[in-house]
Amino acid sequence: MVPYDEPIYGFSREKFSTRSYIDLHTVFHDGAQTKTIPICFLIVNAPTSYNVLLGRPSLNTLGVVISTPHLAMKFPSPSGDILTIHGDQHLARECYMASLRPQLPILQTNHIEWPSDSEISLFGDDLDPRVGQDVRLEPVEETTPLELPNGHTIKLGTRLESEQRDIITPTLVGNTDLFAWSAVGLPGVDP
Repeated sequence: MVPYDEPIYGFSREKFSTRSYIDLHTVFHDGAQTKTIPICFLIVNAPTSYNVLLGRPSLNTLGVVISTPHLAMKFPSPSGDILTIHGDQHLARECYMASLRPQLPILQTNHIEWPSDSEISLFGDDLDPRVGQDVRLEPVEETTPLELPNGHTIKLGTRLESEQRDIITPTLVGNTDLFAWSAVGLPGVDP
C-alpha cells in the first residue's frame, strides 16, 4: 500500500480522510470465464456498509453495462463472450437500509420528563397541519394583498423590487389553477 493523505468529498460535501491506495489486478468471473483488470483501490475511512465501490474508470476499463434494477453487470470477456455478474438482492437491500440509518454519536443517558399530549404535539405546532386550524405562520416583513382571478388573495412582500413584482404577478395570476387552496385541491393526499 502506498500512503495517500488527500481528502475526498461525498455527494453532500461530507469530507472523508484517505489512508492509502493499492494497485491490484482484480478478477471478475462468470462461471469458468474470467476477465482481469488492474484497479487502483483507494482506502478510505468512511462510515459505509459497502466494502468496495467501483468508480467509472474501472467500469469503463472493464467495459461494463449495468442494470441497477436487476443488480447485474455485463461485460465482454477476452474471448468475446458476454459475462454476467449478479449481485445479491437481499444483501444490497441490507446495505441500502444501513446507509439510511443515521450515524449517531454515543450520548450519555439522562432522565427526561415527557410532557403530556396536551402540552406538546409530536410534530410541533408549526409543522402539524391538524393542530390549530387558525394558527398560521406570519411573514417577517410587511405585505400587500394580490387578488387572484379565482377570488383568493395572496400576500406579496413589500420589499420586492418593482421589476420582480412585474415578473411574479402575471406568473401567479396565470397559474392560479396550480395552487392547492385546501385539502380538496390535493387529490390522493390524506388531509
